[in-house]
Parts: sequence; C-alpha cells; structure tokens
Amino acid sequence: MNWNDKGFLLSKHKYNENSLIAEFFTQEHGKISGIIFGGTSNKIKNYLQIGNKIHLEYNSKSENRIGYFKIEIINAFSPIYFEDPKKLSCILSAMNLIRILSAEAQKNQKLYNLIKNFYQILQDKNWLKKYIFWELNLLKEIGFQLDLKNLVEKKIINNQVKYISKSSTKKEIPNFLIEKNDNKEDLSVLLEGLKFISDFLEKTILKPNNLSNPISRLQFINLLK
Repeated sequence: MNWNDKGFLLSKHKYNENSLIAEFFTQEHGKISGIIFGGTSNKIKNYLQIGNKIHLEYNSKSENRIGYFKIEIINAFSPIYFEDPKKLSCILSAMNLIRILSAEAQKNQKLYNLIKNFYQILQDKNWLKKYIFWELNLLKEIGFQLDLKNLVEKKIINNQVKYISKSSTKKEIPNFLIEKNDNKEDLSVLLEGLKFISDFLEKTILKPNNLSNPISRLQFINLLK
C-alpha cells in the first residue's frame, strides 16, 4: 500500500536508536501511524515538532502491518510559538485531543479543516476564548455536540443573568458559552469554560473508555492560571 498525503503531527515516540513511530492526522487517510527511519537525526527531528504540517509518502507491505513514512515539511507551526509557552502548550493539548478522540484510518475532512482553523485562532487577540469554542466544535465533529441552551435554565441573580445547569449538580455555566458573543472575558471565566469541557470529556467520553484527561491538557490549563 503506497500513497502520498499531507497531515499534522499528533504524536511521536522512539522506535529504536535511529527511528521513531509518528502519528499524523491526514487529509485523505485520517489518523495513521508509521515508522520514520532516521527520525532521531538532527535534521529530521527538527521537522517533527507536534502540530507541524508535513507532506507524507507512506509505504506498507500490507494493511495489517505498520508502514513507514518519508517526510517533507510543509508548515513549521510549532517553532513560531517557542517563545509563547501558553500557545505552545495549547498546540500540544489540541493535538493530543485529536489523537485521543479521532478514529483510526478514517477520512474526516471536517476534522482536518478544524485542525487547519486552529492555527488561525492562535493569531487572534481573543484566542483563548475562540479556542474553547474550537474544542466544542471538535466534540461536535466526533458526535458529542453540546446543546447548551437546552441544558441550562436562565435566571436573574443579583440583577445579573446566570445560566444554571438543569442537572442535579445545578452548576453555573459561564455566560459566554451560551451567548456566544465577542466580548473579552476575564481569565477566571475562561478557565471555568475549559473546566466545564474537561468535566464533560471525562464523564462522557474518557472514563467510559478507561481514559483520563491528557496530561498535556492539564498542563495547559495550569499554565494559564
């Protein structure tokens, strides 16, 4: 099986002294892993930063055996943010979510486009708020759309609009998740939004599959505080 494609690097780990196993989300073939011979060399490993967009030439003797990649850099996104630890951590967290939540070897053009749009979000002044909605769109694309307006009750408390969960927890949901405005939010409010999504992820998707919130996501949230 041989093909050419382009994709975003989701993960990598050492295979042997000179090689790596890398995982990409590609445009035509979805999520796929393969060996990169010589992947630990200085020249190649500089290309293999999580989140970078890579041209891939894939070869495999059969569909049941792991193949190998020949690679060529298209866009080196991660180095742009080497001096911005929050955005760099966001890249690691986002790519890890894609890795955990996407299916193997299934083309998903909407998910691929979502990854492309992720880098446009990082350039926005209000990037963190837009990233939170990016995560909600990711959940939608994998079949877990949150219809938040039907999950909350609108109340007036101390002359302020509040949205309270209809569940037994009666948690307050950050207003911006419901109203979807362009207003700038306090960091504490945005962190509550991220925590809300984390709780949903863990309860609905991760725990039922014996998984937990990825360390990269927890590190990202801690870095924001």
